[in-house]
Amino acid sequence: MGVDRRRFLGAMGVGAGLLMTGGTAEAAAVTRRVFFGAYTTWSGGAKGIGIGTYDTSNGQLKATGVISGVVNPSFVIESRDGRFLYAVNETSKGEVTAINAGTLKVINKQPTGGADPCHLTLDPSGKFLITADYSSGSLSVFPVKPDGSLGARTQKVQHKGSGPDPDRQEGPHAHHIVFDPSGRHAFAVDLGADAVFVYTFAAGQLKLVSTAKFKPGAGPRHIAFHPNGKTAYVANELDSTIVACTYADGKLTPGQVLKTAPSGSVRNYPAEVLVSGDGKNVYLSNRGHDSVAHFAVNGSELTLVGHTPVGGKYPRHITLDPSGQFLFAANQNSNNVTSFAVDRASGKLTPSGTPLQTAIPVCVLPTRLG
Repeated sequence: MGVDRRRFLGAMGVGAGLLMTGGTAEAAAVTRRVFFGAYTTWSGGAKGIGIGTYDTSNGQLKATGVISGVVNPSFVIESRDGRFLYAVNETSKGEVTAINAGTLKVINKQPTGGADPCHLTLDPSGKFLITADYSSGSLSVFPVKPDGSLGARTQKVQHKGSGPDPDRQEGPHAHHIVFDPSGRHAFAVDLGADAVFVYTFAAGQLKLVSTAKFKPGAGPRHIAFHPNGKTAYVANELDSTIVACTYADGKLTPGQVLKTAPSGSVRNYPAEVLVSGDGKNVYLSNRGHDSVAHFAVNGSELTLVGHTPVGGKYPRHITLDPSGQFLFAANQNSNNVTSFAVDRASGKLTPSGTPLQTAIPVCVLPTRLG
């Protein structure tokens, strides 16, 4: 009875709590499900979206399978109710894929009309999905149907602009699309244009309302909002900086600029930036320095606390689990995902668990609902 109960709970990916075996309480691991975005067309690439679990007591990751038939799913998100997954297909003929999170089967795919989509988000209603298409510098909007499938693209927005880097900024490169905490505005970060484009989104249509320009050659990549909705942080990939910005009424204003890695170190490319749930800490992944930079929030500005070695090479993506107790890092060039316990008082990161070996991981998605 006890063995069957444990097996059932493990299969469901939920906490087993205390199991009664022979009249005694037996502690069982509490696990949650996690998915891994990856590249499939690269040499040594993955077979699709990786499936796994993590132990909520120590952050230990475990691979359990793969969702095959999804090409270059470099970024993966889940629906608000956890019933569906959505992944970009980062190829020159870009697509986006809808997946049933229960059956782990592909529902359908839609072409984005742009090249190399690398990020995506759902609008606050969950009824529309937007992709950021890197190589074409465009955004694509899709309706989401009740069964989780995606309708045909209903809008394509083309960015304009360029920067001084001849290799990376010959034209616009949309890299990130996200809504502010209020859900009133969508923010598209464009590495090629050195800009963040701010849109309203109503009736399934994006409408540009403002543009925040960054230092020429900075290469803004991703943005993260403070829970108060008044401050945002932009990771600049090309000049290895983070910019603290103020935000109000659809206008983003760049302010304080800080280096994300020590001067004189190896060439460094910041990737992901995120804010702790309590708003006290900001974390940024450094590719090259191979670390997570930790900043403390002081009003509208940041103070560098230090750097934690990431335990791998080229951390493309970092994320916090829903509880905020663990940070995961997808280390693209060392084929591993590492876990860190987060100290609730100080925000300090401490390696936790054994690194998980998996092919070319570039995104980690710990699910909200088990």
